[in-house]
Amino acid sequence: MDAETFESLVVDELDRLPDDMVEGLDNVIFVVEDEPEDGSDLFGLYEGFALTERGQYGMGELPDRIIVYRRAHLDACADEDQLRDEVHTTLVHEIAHFYGIDDEQLHELGWA
Repeated sequence: MDAETFESLVVDELDRLPDDMVEGLDNVIFVVEDEPEDGSDLFGLYEGFALTERGQYGMGELPDRIIVYRRAHLDACADEDQLRDEVHTTLVHEIAHFYGIDDEQLHELGWA
């Protein structure tokens, strides 16, 4: 799947997330990249300050980033349905980090 088609799929899955999950996102951008710079097999990454860690956060701050990595998803998924499911899980996982939910809690909730 080419980069443009994958990005469209990510946008579709983002649109399918519950409103109450995405309405609270403030100053966050979503980015699709081929793979992490370090060559790891991450599906996604949250870069920023979780709501629980924001003190004097406000105007002029660079946006937080949620990155979805295309190659790891394509390598792990056999078909488009599986790909959509994995992208959906990745989006929920990374958005949860924005809200201050750590990996341990995500594992317990089944969103790891």
